[in-house]
Amino acid sequence: MSEPSPRIDAPFPGVPLVAPLYKEAKRQMTQALTRGEWRPGDAIPAERRLAERYGISIGTVRKAIDELVAENMLIRQQGRGTFVPRHNRDRLLFYFFHIVAEDGAKVYPVVRLHAFAAGKADKLAADRLAIALGAPVFKIRNVLSLSDRPVIVDDIVIAGARFPRLTQRMFGERPSTIYHLYQTGFGVSVVRTTERLRATVADAEIAALLQVESDTPLLQIRRVALTYNDVPVEFRVSRVNTQRYEYWSELGGS
Repeated sequence: MSEPSPRIDAPFPGVPLVAPLYKEAKRQMTQALTRGEWRPGDAIPAERRLAERYGISIGTVRKAIDELVAENMLIRQQGRGTFVPRHNRDRLLFYFFHIVAEDGAKVYPVVRLHAFAAGKADKLAADRLAIALGAPVFKIRNVLSLSDRPVIVDDIVIAGARFPRLTQRMFGERPSTIYHLYQTGFGVSVVRTTERLRATVADAEIAALLQVESDTPLLQIRRVALTYNDVPVEFRVSRVNTQRYEYWSELGGS
C-alpha cells in the first residue's frame, strides 16, 4: 500500500509555494501516474477524496484534472468518472494517426513488420531520445498499408534500456498497437507526441517498399513520443506517399 501524498499547501516546512496550488496538485497527480499508482484503465479517486488527500479545495483539484485531461494524461467518461487512458486501436486512430484519404476518411492501417534489429544510437536518435551516443537501441521498420496499398514506411528507434527483453516475436505478434505493447509490456505510457514535417523523395529501398518510382515526392514526418514529464520514449521517421492520402490534424483554438 502506497504512503499518502503530502498536503500541498506546505510541501516543505517553512518553504512557501511558488506555483499555483492546482499546478502542484497536477504535479503530484502526474507523479502518481508515473509510479503506477493509477494503472491504465483505472478510474482515479473522486475529486472529494483527492481534495482531502492534498488538503485543497475541490475546485482546485478539478482545475488540475482539467489540465491533465487537456494533455491526454487522463480521460473523462460522461457519467462514469475520470480514467487513466488505455492504449488501443481507437486511441491510436483518433489521437496519434494523422494520415487520411483525400475525402477525409480515416481507417486503421494494416501493419507489416519488415525489419527488427538491435543496434546503437546514432547522434540523431540519441538527441531525440535523450540517451548516450552509442547506447543500445532497437531499430524497427514497419510498412503500413491502407486499402491494400503500401502508403507509409515507419523507421522506429527505442532505447534498449527502457524496453528490456523486447524480442522480434513479441513486437511482431503483439495483439494490439505498438503503444499498447509499450504500456502493457513495459509500463511505458505514451501521452503525447511532437512531429516535424518536411518534403523528401523516395530512395530506391523506400520506393520498392511503397511500390513507387525512385525520387517520388514523399512526406517525411519525424515524431518523438513522450511519456509523463515529457520523457522521450520513441523516435520515429515516417515516409508517406501522399498521392492519394494527406496529413490531417485538428487543433483546438483558444
